[in-house]
Amino acid sequence: MKKSSILILIAICLFGCHKASKEVSITGEIKGLGTDTLYLYGMDESRDRIDTIFAKDDKFSYSTPIDTITSAFLLIKNETEYPIFLDKGNKIKIKGEISNPEVLTIDGNIYNQEFTAFQKELEDLDNPSEQVLEQKAEEFIQQHHSSFVSLYLLDKYFVQKESPDFNKIKKLIEVMTGILQDKLYIERLNESISQAEKMEIGKYAPFFSLPNTKGIKITRSSDDFKKKNLLINFWASWSDSTANHRSNRELKELYKKYKKNKHIGMLGISFDLDKEEWKDAIKRDTLDWEQVCDFSGLNSEIAKQYTIKQIPTNILLSADGKILAKNLNGEELKKKIEEVVSAAEEKEKRDNKKK
Repeated sequence: MKKSSILILIAICLFGCHKASKEVSITGEIKGLGTDTLYLYGMDESRDRIDTIFAKDDKFSYSTPIDTITSAFLLIKNETEYPIFLDKGNKIKIKGEISNPEVLTIDGNIYNQEFTAFQKELEDLDNPSEQVLEQKAEEFIQQHHSSFVSLYLLDKYFVQKESPDFNKIKKLIEVMTGILQDKLYIERLNESISQAEKMEIGKYAPFFSLPNTKGIKITRSSDDFKKKNLLINFWASWSDSTANHRSNRELKELYKKYKKNKHIGMLGISFDLDKEEWKDAIKRDTLDWEQVCDFSGLNSEIAKQYTIKQIPTNILLSADGKILAKNLNGEELKKKIEEVVSAAEEKEKRDNKKK
């Protein structure tokens, strides 16, 4: 009986130790934080909230079970996202000041220590340019082939750009070891790069067939667009931004100038979810050129095919469906339209002389 009790006690201790070893604890003090609330979010695409951390007198403590290394964001004051790396058994300690939430001191594992050192190196620079920041991030990735910090820096400084350099991104991925290349993020990033390469200037644009306001399916070869250069504007009524208003104003000017021109057409592709809101926006903003929408939002197939990451944006196609230009605005857009229309008119004159 005594022997059995000892065995049960040992088993309980082993189970307790095993359970404890899977927990990660976070303690910290951010001066000026007071009784504010911190939020812990996953670093994946869905940004799911992991948990809420409550502070008191600038201090906080928290623990949670972790099975494997997890990259997360600590949301501070509902505005600053700070990366934090968690693994089972870690005792994470955080220090900082709310006046400078971009530079915290975090330890508890090698990844937090590496990122802390990286941020402090940037802090010592005198107002670094975007180019300098990218250079520093690239140097880190080249020197830290298996660091989860490298994934974060790759995303922040190279992927999340208006016009990412996919050749640079592919080269940086190549230096990473298997532990990073096996991550779902890299798999999806490679898929995005592959799709984006299909949308490079000079390539043929993907086929589409989408319903207009009357429910009629519109394609690249519809009567209104046959043998015409085509300016496609991607937008949504829910994107009520300054950029959206500016884009609409520019497009209305272009439509007024070229609506009777046989060498250029215009098409609006919306990522709206609600049909009535879409129609109301078309009427309210007097978007009189052809408009189409499948009401799937940014999850629609055409958003994936055309690698649309933000709206409003546009793509200019040649009469035979090749991509001529992307993401043009203002004078740059006007000049490009004038250029392709003039070229088409000159070609028409030459062709007529040959007859």
